[in-house]
Amino acid sequence: MYLKKKIALSVLLVATLSGCAMPGSHLSLDGKQASTESNEHAIEQLVNVHALTPANISTFTPDAYTAQANPALDSIIARYEYRVGPGDILNVTIWDHPELTIPAGSYRSSSESGNWVHADGTIFYPYIGTVHVQGKTAMEIRDDISKRLARFIEQPQVDVNIAAFRSQKSYITGEVSKPGQQAITNIPLTLLDAINKAGGLSENADWRNVSLTRNGEAQAISLYALMQRGDLTQNRLLQAGDIVHVPSNDAQKVFVMGEVNDPQLLKMDRTGMSLTEALSSVGGINELEADATGVFVIRGVPARDRLAATETTSDANAEQAPQKIADIYQLDIKDASALVLGTEFALQPYDVVYVTAAPITRWNRVIRQLLPTITGFNELTEGVLRVRNWP
Repeated sequence: MYLKKKIALSVLLVATLSGCAMPGSHLSLDGKQASTESNEHAIEQLVNVHALTPANISTFTPDAYTAQANPALDSIIARYEYRVGPGDILNVTIWDHPELTIPAGSYRSSSESGNWVHADGTIFYPYIGTVHVQGKTAMEIRDDISKRLARFIEQPQVDVNIAAFRSQKSYITGEVSKPGQQAITNIPLTLLDAINKAGGLSENADWRNVSLTRNGEAQAISLYALMQRGDLTQNRLLQAGDIVHVPSNDAQKVFVMGEVNDPQLLKMDRTGMSLTEALSSVGGINELEADATGVFVIRGVPARDRLAATETTSDANAEQAPQKIADIYQLDIKDASALVLGTEFALQPYDVVYVTAAPITRWNRVIRQLLPTITGFNELTEGVLRVRNWP
Protein backbone atom coordinates (compact mmCIF):
# COMPACT_ATOMS: atom_id res chain seq x y z
CA MET A 1 0.00 0.00 0.00
CA TYR A 2 2.84 2.33 0.90
CA LEU A 3 4.53 1.65 -2.48
CA LYS A 4 1.37 2.46 -4.43
CA LYS A 5 0.96 5.76 -2.57
CA LYS A 6 4.59 6.66 -3.31
CA ILE A 7 4.23 5.95 -7.03
CA ALA A 8 0.98 7.93 -7.22
CA LEU A 9 2.61 10.83 -5.42
CA SER A 10 5.62 10.82 -7.76
CA VAL A 11 3.32 11.01 -10.80
CA LEU A 12 1.47 13.90 -9.22
CA LEU A 13 4.77 15.65 -8.42
CA VAL A 14 6.04 15.38 -12.00
CA ALA A 15 2.77 16.71 -13.39
CA THR A 16 2.84 19.61 -10.94
CA LEU A 17 6.46 20.56 -11.71
CA SER A 18 5.85 20.46 -15.47
CA GLY A 19 3.32 23.26 -15.12
CA CYS A 20 5.50 25.46 -12.92
CA ALA A 21 7.94 28.11 -14.12
CA MET A 22 11.48 26.70 -13.86
CA PRO A 23 14.38 29.00 -12.87
CA GLY A 24 17.10 30.04 -15.32
CA SER A 25 17.15 30.35 -19.10
CA HIS A 26 15.96 27.67 -21.48
CA LEU A 27 15.79 27.26 -25.23
CA SER A 28 13.05 25.12 -26.69
CA LEU A 29 12.81 24.16 -30.34
CA ASP A 30 9.06 23.55 -30.12
CA GLY A 31 7.15 25.72 -32.58
CA LYS A 32 10.28 27.03 -34.26
CA GLN A 33 11.03 26.54 -37.93
CA ALA A 34 13.97 24.18 -38.13
CA SER A 35 16.24 23.85 -41.15
CA THR A 36 15.51 20.84 -43.31
CA GLU A 37 19.20 20.40 -44.09
CA SER A 38 20.81 17.50 -42.26
CA ASN A 39 24.33 16.19 -42.01
CA GLU A 40 24.81 13.15 -44.15
CA HIS A 41 27.67 11.90 -42.01
CA ALA A 42 28.09 11.62 -38.26
CA ILE A 43 30.89 13.65 -36.70
CA GLU A 44 32.95 10.54 -36.00
CA GLN A 45 33.09 9.84 -39.74
CA LEU A 46 34.67 13.23 -40.41
CA VAL A 47 37.86 12.84 -38.40
CA ASN A 48 41.05 10.82 -38.72
CA VAL A 49 42.66 9.39 -35.59
CA HIS A 50 46.42 8.82 -35.40
CA ALA A 51 48.15 7.13 -32.49
CA LEU A 52 51.47 8.74 -31.53
CA THR A 53 54.04 5.99 -31.14
CA PRO A 54 57.84 5.82 -31.25
CA ALA A 55 57.56 4.25 -34.69
CA ASN A 56 55.54 7.05 -36.33
CA ILE A 57 56.23 10.19 -34.27
CA SER A 58 58.77 11.35 -36.86
CA THR A 59 56.08 11.43 -39.57
CA PHE A 60 54.16 14.04 -37.58
CA THR A 61 57.24 16.14 -36.82
CA PRO A 62 57.78 19.10 -39.18
CA ASP A 63 61.01 19.16 -41.11
CA ALA A 64 63.71 20.84 -39.05
CA TYR A 65 65.42 23.84 -40.59
CA THR A 66 69.17 23.58 -41.01
CA ALA A 67 71.85 26.16 -41.68
CA GLN A 68 72.56 26.37 -45.39
CA ALA A 69 73.87 28.84 -47.93
CA ASN A 70 71.86 30.57 -50.66
CA PRO A 71 74.01 30.55 -53.82
CA ALA A 72 71.11 31.76 -55.97
CA LEU A 73 70.80 34.93 -53.91
CA ASP A 74 74.55 35.43 -53.93
CA SER A 75 74.54 35.25 -57.72
CA ILE A 76 71.70 37.81 -57.99
CA ILE A 77 73.50 40.21 -55.64
CA ALA A 78 76.75 39.84 -57.61
CA ARG A 79 74.95 40.98 -60.79
CA TYR A 80 72.88 43.67 -59.10
CA GLU A 81 72.80 47.17 -60.61
CA TYR A 82 70.54 50.03 -59.64
CA ARG A 83 68.34 51.45 -62.40
CA VAL A 84 67.34 55.10 -62.31
CA GLY A 85 63.72 56.19 -61.96
CA PRO A 86 61.70 59.43 -61.73
CA GLY A 87 62.55 61.44 -58.63
CA ASP A 88 66.18 60.34 -58.44
CA ILE A 89 68.88 63.00 -58.53
CA LEU A 90 71.99 62.49 -60.68
CA ASN A 91 75.39 64.15 -60.49
CA VAL A 92 77.06 64.48 -63.90
CA THR A 93 80.70 65.55 -63.92
CA ILE A 94 82.65 66.47 -67.09
CA TRP A 95 86.34 66.54 -66.26
CA ASP A 96 88.38 69.52 -67.51
CA HIS A 97 85.13 71.34 -68.34
CA PRO A 98 83.97 73.07 -65.16
CA GLU A 99 81.50 75.16 -67.13
CA LEU A 100 79.43 72.02 -67.68
CA THR A 101 79.57 70.91 -64.06
CA ILE A 102 77.56 72.74 -61.43
CA PRO A 103 79.72 72.73 -58.28
CA ALA A 104 78.08 71.71 -55.06
CA GLY A 105 80.03 74.26 -53.05
CA SER A 106 80.07 74.59 -49.30
CA TYR A 107 76.40 75.59 -49.06
CA ARG A 108 74.81 73.18 -51.52
CA SER A 109 74.59 69.43 -51.16
CA SER A 110 74.97 67.02 -54.04
CA SER A 111 71.23 66.40 -54.05
CA GLU A 112 70.54 70.12 -54.28
CA SER A 113 72.96 70.75 -57.12
CA GLY A 114 72.27 67.59 -59.11
CA ASN A 115 70.03 66.82 -62.07
CA TRP A 116 66.48 65.87 -61.08
CA VAL A 117 64.93 63.01 -63.04
CA HIS A 118 61.55 64.29 -64.21
CA ALA A 119 58.30 62.34 -64.24
CA ASP A 120 58.87 61.42 -67.89
CA GLY A 121 62.18 59.81 -66.97
CA THR A 122 64.46 62.46 -68.51
CA ILE A 123 67.00 65.09 -67.46
CA PHE A 124 68.26 68.15 -69.28
CA TYR A 125 71.97 68.62 -69.92
CA PRO A 126 73.74 71.50 -71.67
CA TYR A 127 74.51 71.13 -75.39
CA ILE A 128 72.84 67.73 -75.76
CA GLY A 129 69.42 68.67 -74.38
CA THR A 130 67.01 66.02 -73.09
CA VAL A 131 68.52 62.71 -71.99
CA HIS A 132 66.30 59.71 -71.26
CA VAL A 133 67.65 58.03 -68.11
CA GLN A 134 64.75 56.04 -66.67
CA GLY A 135 65.48 52.34 -66.38
CA LYS A 136 69.18 52.80 -67.11
CA THR A 137 72.19 52.15 -64.91
CA ALA A 138 74.73 54.89 -64.11
CA MET A 139 77.18 53.32 -66.56
CA GLU A 140 74.62 53.28 -69.38
CA ILE A 141 73.77 56.95 -68.74
CA ARG A 142 77.47 57.86 -68.74
CA ASP A 143 78.05 56.15 -72.09
CA ASP A 144 75.01 57.89 -73.61
CA ILE A 145 76.12 61.35 -72.46
CA SER A 146 79.71 60.72 -73.56
CA LYS A 147 78.66 59.77 -77.09
CA ARG A 148 76.40 62.80 -77.46
CA LEU A 149 78.96 65.25 -76.03
CA ALA A 150 81.65 63.93 -78.38
CA ARG A 151 80.14 66.14 -81.09
CA PHE A 152 81.08 69.23 -79.06
CA ILE A 153 84.01 68.13 -76.87
CA GLU A 154 86.98 66.06 -77.89
CA GLN A 155 87.14 62.82 -75.88
CA PRO A 156 84.89 63.92 -73.00
CA GLN A 157 85.61 62.37 -69.61
CA VAL A 158 82.19 61.83 -68.05
CA ASP A 159 81.31 60.57 -64.59
CA VAL A 160 77.73 59.87 -63.45
CA ASN A 161 76.62 58.98 -59.94
CA ILE A 162 73.32 59.01 -58.11
CA ALA A 163 73.12 61.69 -55.41
CA ALA A 164 69.68 60.74 -54.04
CA PHE A 165 67.65 57.54 -54.34
CA ARG A 166 63.99 58.53 -54.30
CA SER A 167 62.20 56.61 -57.02
CA GLN A 168 62.03 53.09 -55.58
CA LYS A 169 60.91 51.95 -52.15
CA SER A 170 60.06 48.81 -50.28
CA TYR A 171 57.78 48.69 -47.24
CA ILE A 172 58.20 46.96 -43.88
CA THR A 173 54.98 46.70 -41.87
CA GLY A 174 53.70 44.90 -38.81
CA GLU A 175 55.55 43.86 -35.68
CA VAL A 176 58.91 45.60 -36.14
CA SER A 177 60.38 48.40 -34.05
CA LYS A 178 60.29 50.99 -36.84
CA PRO A 179 57.80 50.08 -39.58
CA GLY A 180 57.83 52.20 -42.72
CA GLN A 181 59.38 52.53 -46.15
CA GLN A 182 62.98 51.80 -47.05
CA ALA A 183 64.67 53.09 -50.18
CA ILE A 184 66.05 50.77 -52.83
CA THR A 185 69.57 52.01 -53.57
CA ASN A 186 72.72 50.92 -55.33
CA ILE A 187 73.44 48.74 -52.31
CA PRO A 188 71.38 45.51 -52.54
CA LEU A 189 68.68 45.41 -49.87
CA THR A 190 67.88 41.92 -48.61
CA LEU A 191 65.01 40.90 -46.37
CA LEU A 192 67.35 40.39 -43.43
CA ASP A 193 68.91 43.83 -43.98
CA ALA A 194 65.46 45.43 -44.11
CA ILE A 195 64.37 43.82 -40.83
CA ASN A 196 67.56 45.02 -39.15
CA LYS A 197 67.11 48.55 -40.51
CA ALA A 198 63.57 48.51 -39.13
CA GLY A 199 65.00 47.98 -35.66
CA GLY A 200 64.37 44.25 -35.48
CA LEU A 201 61.29 42.32 -34.45
CA SER A 202 58.98 43.43 -31.68
CA GLU A 203 58.10 41.24 -28.71
CA ASN A 204 54.77 40.19 -30.24
CA ALA A 205 56.08 39.29 -33.69
CA ASP A 206 55.14 36.02 -35.33
CA TRP A 207 58.41 35.39 -37.08
CA ARG A 208 57.38 32.03 -38.50
CA ASN A 209 54.70 33.41 -40.82
CA VAL A 210 56.19 36.53 -42.43
CA SER A 211 54.79 37.40 -45.85
CA LEU A 212 56.53 39.04 -48.80
CA THR A 213 54.08 40.49 -51.33
CA ARG A 214 55.47 41.20 -54.79
CA ASN A 215 53.29 42.23 -57.75
CA GLY A 216 50.18 41.20 -55.82
CA GLU A 217 51.43 37.69 -55.02
CA ALA A 218 52.35 36.77 -51.45
CA GLN A 219 54.90 34.20 -50.41
CA ALA A 220 55.45 32.87 -46.90
CA ILE A 221 58.85 33.26 -45.28
CA SER A 222 60.08 31.97 -41.93
CA LEU A 223 62.32 34.44 -40.15
CA TYR A 224 62.64 31.79 -37.45
CA ALA A 225 64.45 29.57 -39.95
CA LEU A 226 66.54 32.48 -41.24
CA MET A 227 67.52 34.15 -37.97
CA GLN A 228 67.41 31.24 -35.52
CA ARG A 229 68.47 28.31 -37.68
CA GLY A 230 70.70 29.99 -40.26
CA ASP A 231 68.67 28.87 -43.29
CA LEU A 232 69.72 31.54 -45.80
CA THR A 233 67.36 30.16 -48.45
CA GLN A 234 64.63 32.11 -46.63
CA ASN A 235 66.39 35.39 -47.45
CA ARG A 236 65.27 37.48 -50.44
CA LEU A 237 66.57 40.45 -52.43
CA LEU A 238 63.91 43.15 -52.13
CA GLN A 239 62.64 45.01 -55.15
CA ALA A 240 60.72 48.24 -55.64
CA GLY A 241 57.16 47.92 -54.35
CA ASP A 242 57.80 44.85 -52.20
CA ILE A 243 55.78 44.69 -48.97
CA VAL A 244 57.20 42.72 -46.06
CA HIS A 245 54.63 42.13 -43.33
CA VAL A 246 55.48 40.67 -39.94
CA PRO A 247 52.19 39.59 -38.32
CA SER A 248 51.35 39.62 -34.65
CA ASN A 249 51.43 36.39 -32.71
CA ASP A 250 47.83 36.88 -31.52
CA ALA A 251 46.79 33.80 -33.48
CA GLN A 252 49.54 31.68 -31.93
CA LYS A 253 47.29 30.07 -29.33
CA VAL A 254 46.31 26.57 -28.30
CA PHE A 255 43.46 25.39 -26.07
CA VAL A 256 44.06 22.90 -23.25
CA MET A 257 40.84 21.40 -21.92
CA GLY A 258 39.45 18.37 -20.15
CA GLU A 259 40.93 16.58 -17.17
CA VAL A 260 43.93 18.80 -16.51
CA ASN A 261 44.67 20.70 -13.33
CA ASP A 262 44.29 24.18 -14.84
CA PRO A 263 42.44 24.25 -18.20
CA GLN A 264 43.28 27.41 -20.09
CA LEU A 265 44.24 29.07 -23.34
CA LEU A 266 48.00 29.09 -23.92
CA LYS A 267 49.94 31.49 -26.11
CA MET A 268 52.84 30.03 -28.04
CA ASP A 269 56.13 31.88 -27.93
CA ARG A 270 58.56 32.41 -30.80
CA THR A 271 60.11 28.98 -30.45
CA GLY A 272 56.75 27.19 -30.62
CA MET A 273 55.25 24.71 -28.16
CA SER A 274 55.27 20.93 -27.86
CA LEU A 275 52.47 18.76 -26.50
CA THR A 276 54.44 18.04 -23.32
CA GLU A 277 55.08 21.76 -22.80
CA ALA A 278 51.37 22.47 -23.07
CA LEU A 279 50.50 19.81 -20.51
CA SER A 280 53.20 21.10 -18.18
CA SER A 281 51.93 24.69 -18.49
CA VAL A 282 48.51 23.67 -17.13
CA GLY A 283 49.88 21.64 -14.23
CA GLY A 284 49.72 18.27 -15.94
CA ILE A 285 46.78 15.90 -16.12
CA ASN A 286 44.44 15.35 -13.16
CA GLU A 287 45.88 12.10 -11.87
CA LEU A 288 42.68 11.23 -9.94
CA GLU A 289 40.16 11.71 -12.74
CA ALA A 290 41.98 11.66 -16.10
CA ASP A 291 42.29 8.70 -18.42
CA ALA A 292 46.03 8.66 -19.13
CA THR A 293 45.46 6.73 -22.35
CA GLY A 294 43.29 9.53 -23.73
CA VAL A 295 45.50 12.57 -24.28
CA PHE A 296 44.31 13.97 -27.61
CA VAL A 297 45.35 16.79 -29.92
CA ILE A 298 42.48 17.88 -32.16
CA ARG A 299 43.68 19.72 -35.25
CA GLY A 300 41.11 21.16 -37.63
CA VAL A 301 41.50 20.97 -41.38
CA PRO A 302 41.33 24.54 -42.78
CA ALA A 303 38.21 25.28 -44.82
CA ARG A 304 40.29 26.24 -47.87
CA ASP A 305 42.00 22.83 -47.80
CA ARG A 306 38.66 21.05 -47.55
CA LEU A 307 37.36 23.09 -50.47
CA ALA A 308 40.43 22.30 -52.57
CA ALA A 309 40.05 18.60 -51.80
CA THR A 310 36.38 18.72 -52.77
CA GLU A 311 37.17 20.35 -56.10
CA THR A 312 39.68 17.63 -56.97
CA THR A 313 37.35 14.78 -56.00
CA SER A 314 34.65 13.47 -58.30
CA ASP A 315 31.04 13.75 -57.16
CA ALA A 316 30.67 9.98 -56.83
CA ASN A 317 33.79 9.63 -54.70
CA ALA A 318 32.78 12.65 -52.59
CA GLU A 319 29.56 10.89 -51.57
CA GLN A 320 31.41 7.74 -50.56
CA ALA A 321 34.32 9.46 -48.79
CA PRO A 322 33.28 12.60 -46.87
CA GLN A 323 35.83 15.37 -46.49
CA LYS A 324 37.57 15.24 -43.13
CA ILE A 325 37.20 18.23 -40.84
CA ALA A 326 39.89 17.33 -38.32
CA ASP A 327 42.82 15.09 -37.49
CA ILE A 328 43.07 13.68 -33.98
CA TYR A 329 46.40 12.59 -32.50
CA GLN A 330 46.31 10.30 -29.46
CA LEU A 331 49.12 9.95 -26.93
CA ASP A 332 49.03 7.20 -24.31
CA ILE A 333 50.92 8.40 -21.23
CA LYS A 334 49.87 5.57 -18.92
CA ASP A 335 53.60 5.00 -18.85
CA ALA A 336 54.96 8.48 -18.06
CA SER A 337 58.04 7.85 -20.18
CA ALA A 338 55.77 8.35 -23.22
CA LEU A 339 55.85 12.08 -22.43
CA VAL A 340 59.17 12.16 -24.27
CA LEU A 341 57.16 11.58 -27.46
CA GLY A 342 55.12 14.65 -26.59
CA THR A 343 58.27 16.76 -26.63
CA GLU A 344 58.71 15.84 -30.31
CA PHE A 345 55.12 16.64 -31.29
CA ALA A 346 54.92 20.35 -32.17
CA LEU A 347 51.56 22.01 -31.69
CA GLN A 348 50.08 24.32 -34.29
CA PRO A 349 47.93 27.44 -33.78
CA TYR A 350 44.36 26.65 -32.71
CA ASP A 351 45.14 23.07 -31.76
CA VAL A 352 42.90 21.71 -29.00
CA VAL A 353 44.62 19.53 -26.39
CA TYR A 354 41.93 17.46 -24.69
CA VAL A 355 42.42 14.97 -21.85
CA THR A 356 39.48 12.60 -21.38
CA ALA A 357 38.01 11.46 -18.06
CA ALA A 358 38.44 7.93 -16.80
CA PRO A 359 35.33 5.68 -17.04
CA ILE A 360 34.90 5.60 -13.25
CA THR A 361 35.03 9.40 -13.20
CA ARG A 362 32.23 9.66 -15.73
CA TRP A 363 30.14 7.16 -13.74
CA ASN A 364 30.68 9.06 -10.50
CA ARG A 365 29.55 12.28 -12.17
CA VAL A 366 26.29 10.64 -13.24
CA ILE A 367 25.72 9.46 -9.69
CA ARG A 368 26.47 12.94 -8.31
CA GLN A 369 23.87 14.39 -10.66
CA LEU A 370 21.23 11.88 -9.55
CA LEU A 371 21.82 11.94 -5.82
CA PRO A 372 20.26 15.38 -5.06
CA THR A 373 17.11 14.48 -6.98
CA ILE A 374 16.79 11.06 -5.36
CA THR A 375 17.48 12.44 -1.89
CA GLY A 376 15.06 15.32 -2.27
CA PHE A 377 12.36 13.07 -3.69
CA ASN A 378 12.72 10.63 -0.82
CA GLU A 379 12.53 13.40 1.76
CA LEU A 380 9.47 14.91 0.09
CA THR A 381 7.53 11.65 -0.20
CA GLU A 382 8.38 10.56 3.31
CA GLY A 383 7.22 13.95 4.65
CA VAL A 384 3.89 13.68 2.84
CA LEU A 385 3.31 10.17 4.09
CA ARG A 386 4.15 11.21 7.64
CA VAL A 387 1.56 14.02 7.45
CA ARG A 388 -1.13 11.68 6.16
CA ASN A 389 -0.37 9.06 8.80
CA TRP A 390 -0.06 11.57 11.64
CA PRO A 391 -3.37 10.77 13.40
